[in-house]
Amino acid sequence: MENSLQTVIEFIKSHPQIEADKKELLLGVLNGTKKELDILAFKLDRTEKVKRTTAILLEETIEELEQKRTAVEEAMKELKSTQAQLIQQEKLASLGQLTAGIAHEIKNPLNFVNNFSEVSIEMIEEVQEERIKSPESRDEGLVDEILDDIKSNLQKVHEHGTRANTIVSSMLQHSRGGSGKMEPTDLNALIKEYVNLSFHGMRAGKNPINVDIQLHLDETLGKVNLIGEDFSRVVLNLVNNAFDAMREKVKMYHVPSTKYQEGAVVNENYVPKLQVSTILENGQIRIAFEDNGPGIPEEIRDKILQPFFTTKKGTEGTGLGLSITHDIVKAHGGSISISSDANGSVFTLCLPKNT
Repeated sequence: MENSLQTVIEFIKSHPQIEADKKELLLGVLNGTKKELDILAFKLDRTEKVKRTTAILLEETIEELEQKRTAVEEAMKELKSTQAQLIQQEKLASLGQLTAGIAHEIKNPLNFVNNFSEVSIEMIEEVQEERIKSPESRDEGLVDEILDDIKSNLQKVHEHGTRANTIVSSMLQHSRGGSGKMEPTDLNALIKEYVNLSFHGMRAGKNPINVDIQLHLDETLGKVNLIGEDFSRVVLNLVNNAFDAMREKVKMYHVPSTKYQEGAVVNENYVPKLQVSTILENGQIRIAFEDNGPGIPEEIRDKILQPFFTTKKGTEGTGLGLSITHDIVKAHGGSISISSDANGSVFTLCLPKNT
């Protein structure tokens, strides 16, 4: 088109019959048009170059994004793997805290089993001695009485042996997990078991404290749909945290600290107390863990359920205990609420009554 326009311009310039003023006007219009076409051609050429450059950059960006997506996917896999390892470490840590309590609890029934077994052996020897006597001198009433005692002893052996088996089963279930399915569970019995184990574990560990434990458990609860091995961790985490808080309050006698809430009163009459209660109200089960520790400072109250948040020093805590507790309660369709002041803290769990 540019060549054709140039031909017209040359034709007008050389045409003798076109008047000078008209020729000048036509040439002016045509030259202006030619300039506009030159500018338009330049813009089109530049646009094409920009498009080609943009296409190349876009391809490079897409390739780079694909590489980043792959890297993110790999990072997510590693993160999930690390998270699983940390959760397993938290489980093992809680199991370690239980070890002393479990040993204490197993020792009691085993002592009973041993004692009743020894007494029963002596009784059997008495029966055997009585039976070798002549019928005239044999005391059948004594034999019957001894046999009844042996039967009673064997019942006690069975009772305490079953108790030891229950403790070991709970320990194994807590360490490796069970079916992972909701099953009708005696919630009150589970709370009693793990509050007791946690207490004895604390007493046998570092810096033990005396704690007045009060259980107020609603006997009308019946069976509750729970994943037992998971919910046992909820009880352990909340009870252990309460013990830790009350231990810190005991230390305040000797190590004054400003990290506790203003108004916290600590005196020589301070007795650590933990109250655990269950109640069924309007189809909801409420479980409360109430301690009389120093309370939770308001500035961290909203953070304590977050993963990896901990106020413990060094390797004393992973910061996953309460986070895992929160996740387990949510997985059961429940919720956690926290209230705290200078006189202590209350963690309240609400669960649906599904059975």
